[in-house]
Amino acid sequence: MSFRMHRIRKGDRFLIIPMDHGFTIGPVAGLFNINKTVEAVSSGGATAILGHKGFLKNIDPEVLETTTGTILHMSASTSFGPDPNSKVLVASLDDAFQLGVDGISVHVNVGGADDEPEMLSDLGQIVTESRQYNIPLLAMMYARGPNVENSFDAKAIAHAARIGAELGADIIKCNYTGDPNTFRDVVRGCPKPVVIAGGPKVDNLSEFINMICGAMEAGAAGVSIGRNVFQHDDPKLITRTMAKIIFKNYSLQKATSFYKSHVNKIVRLI
Repeated sequence: MSFRMHRIRKGDRFLIIPMDHGFTIGPVAGLFNINKTVEAVSSGGATAILGHKGFLKNIDPEVLETTTGTILHMSASTSFGPDPNSKVLVASLDDAFQLGVDGISVHVNVGGADDEPEMLSDLGQIVTESRQYNIPLLAMMYARGPNVENSFDAKAIAHAARIGAELGADIIKCNYTGDPNTFRDVVRGCPKPVVIAGGPKVDNLSEFINMICGAMEAGAAGVSIGRNVFQHDDPKLITRTMAKIIFKNYSLQKATSFYKSHVNKIVRLI
């Protein structure tokens, strides 16, 4: 367990790039040439990439840095389904063992989906099985559904995060509340490391960097961000910028300066 956890984090912090979106919403920009994207984020400093079993099988091992681990995502739904918030298991611990991954993840939406109890049951069962394999489990815990008015409400996020910890997950992924003061309560209420989701792709660099800085200021253990990385014009550069914030405690100003100085270098070279 300790060895595998060491493979997906640096020190006590995480920079995870999830790429499970092809299952949910289909082929999207950034995930057509998966080896190119994986190589970019890996060389940029990602501590782990995350994807479904077919995705992971198609990765050329040579594009992964030795410092980048792999996480098998075990649950899914599609945008075509009657309820996209309803997640079902699509992989097993045997898959994880055969793939040789360093971690696994399960997604649970709390907030009114008809099969919320089944999702919670699945997470609890996978946590139990993961202990037999000594493999870390990341729980993607979202407050999302008809009983949740605002998926970014601090109390709802804190509750969802705590549920994942109560069921025994090793790492909790949740939404950022938008403010370090309120997110601090989420972190305080969760006895496991908390990483933030990135959400839909944003066009405002300052807003994106400020979100990560705010989360780290509030005590987050890192990030698990997909679309704002693999759909970026330069996935390697944005990953390097996030790494400066997460591992080097760069401020908003310093991280923005780092990013812009390297963009300018690229432009001058062109």
